[in-house]
Amino acid sequence: MSAEQQAREQQLTERVVTSFENTPDPRLKEVTQALTRHLHAFIREVRLTEAEWQQAIAFLTATGHLTDDRRQEFILLSDVFGASMQTVTVNNEAYRDATEATVLGPFFVADSPEIPPGGDIAGEAPGQPCWVEGTVTDTDGKPVPGARIEVWEADDDGFYDVQYDDDRTAARGHLFSGPDGSYRFWAIVPTPYPIPHDGPVGTLLTATGRSPLRASHLHFMVEAEGLRTLVTHIFVRGDKLLDSDSVFGVRDSLIKDFVPHPPGTPTPDGRDLGDRPWTRVRFDIVLAPAPGVPAGAQAPDRR
Repeated sequence: MSAEQQAREQQLTERVVTSFENTPDPRLKEVTQALTRHLHAFIREVRLTEAEWQQAIAFLTATGHLTDDRRQEFILLSDVFGASMQTVTVNNEAYRDATEATVLGPFFVADSPEIPPGGDIAGEAPGQPCWVEGTVTDTDGKPVPGARIEVWEADDDGFYDVQYDDDRTAARGHLFSGPDGSYRFWAIVPTPYPIPHDGPVGTLLTATGRSPLRASHLHFMVEAEGLRTLVTHIFVRGDKLLDSDSVFGVRDSLIKDFVPHPPGTPTPDGRDLGDRPWTRVRFDIVLAPAPGVPAGAQAPDRR
């Protein structure tokens, strides 16, 4: 490439960056100028053709057309590029032994049903019963009573309730930790499933030789006043997809032992499962202090 061509390209980048110089919001100015520099650098590095630019615009347009209040194709796009996970990593700095965060995913739904301690989130979702238990503490080891614990997962067929057309609510719910920080509930054993791959993101994965499959997991969102909200999953030890999770969400610390029990084994709460096998897992949750809140300044139970 000639020096003249390099100068033309660099001059254009500088003109666009300068166009944002009078942005009143300092953060917006920083973001737009940095985005411009990186975007122009990408175009110059790969020598993007005009046909490829048009193809990219068509891809993003199709992504937008497929996105609605039940399906967020843009989140999927962010997920498969690792952008979602990198954003989570940047915004959840390591703090002592606090539980690691991972991606929210596209299937979180607000206003899930509340279940009592030991209740069942499964509803009519098919799957093997799974007893989930643990404690919520802060990084000083103090119990966190009244923490809101939101949980959701795919069913045994690999679908979340919102992917069905009948407005069902299943395999999701929320509960609160007890006075000693403990919690317990019934769910179903997580199974692998593909992210939705019948749209633009699926086309991209196919074209690049990547699988849409996610490692088996159970979602958690844990909130308590004065503590950093945790969005995370737990994963099934031994799952063959742990090293190839399509959205890069696996953390080693979140891989847990899901211990199988044969039919007839007594359950922790005395539930009669008849001739059904069941599984048990423990997940102890440690919450970091919220930004600006000193460690140990735990809020009271707010149930």
